[in-house]
Amino acid sequence: MSESVLKDKVILAVDDELDFLTVMEEEILEACPDCKFYKATTFDEAMERIVSSNYDMVILDLLGVQGFRLAELVIKRRLPLTLLAAYPFSPEVLKHSFQIKAQGYFPKDRLGEIVPFLENVLKYQSCHASC
Repeated sequence: MSESVLKDKVILAVDDELDFLTVMEEEILEACPDCKFYKATTFDEAMERIVSSNYDMVILDLLGVQGFRLAELVIKRRLPLTLLAAYPFSPEVLKHSFQIKAQGYFPKDRLGEIVPFLENVLKYQSCHASC
């Protein structure tokens, strides 16, 4: 089994549902215990973490925590961003997601597939930066 690209990565996940974040953390750390995973459940907590630390990836729910304001800050800081949503994005939200240059969109109902998804996002990001 090859080593995960998540090894030694620092990830921030932002969602107002703590239970969801806890399950995501378990999924990620089970697959890669050397990954560092941080959570934020409020806009203020997320804002503080985003401005005070660097992350290899930010995973952000758009709905409950003023998501687009946070997303724009993440992109401004040049941090890779993956968006979460419990429901399919409306055409307007999808368009805005592309405009702010989010690297990915992950549906919450597929949480069991989060690790390979994040690995692919980071592999693409790494290739894109060096290609």
